[in-house]
Amino acid sequence: MKFLDIGEVSARSGIKPSALRYYEQIGLITSVFRHGLRRQFPPEVLLQLKLIAMGKTAGFSLEEISGMFGKTGAPELPRAALHQKADEIDRQIRELTALSDTLRHVAECSAPSHMECPTFRRLVEVAGKRAGAGKSRRAGKVQ
Repeated sequence: MKFLDIGEVSARSGIKPSALRYYEQIGLITSVFRHGLRRQFPPEVLLQLKLIAMGKTAGFSLEEISGMFGKTGAPELPRAALHQKADEIDRQIRELTALSDTLRHVAECSAPSHMECPTFRRLVEVAGKRAGAGKSRRAGKVQ
């Protein structure tokens, strides 16, 4: 088996060596030995790094991601957590779509003033209710 040194892993993954060392420090990845001062990684580390990047993009914390790898470094993906995160992303998509629609309407509205536009006023009202509901949900989690 050909091992990859930290420079090769960095070049092939696009992740800085300092981040790779941090990932190793917190247990996300593991080097197998050192050649001189350079850490050596098994080729599977590239797949692990892709999964880590995907998890970060999905909004998982590094701590949550570290729990998704078994002792051997193989992915052990918790299906319930993945469903929950997908539901959160779907909610964000709906909210961002509504915001995009609102912005487009504001940009294209022919009313002399946006405050004279009944559609704009309704959209602002709906957005205000959503923002208030979001604060209530977040406040409930804190307590």
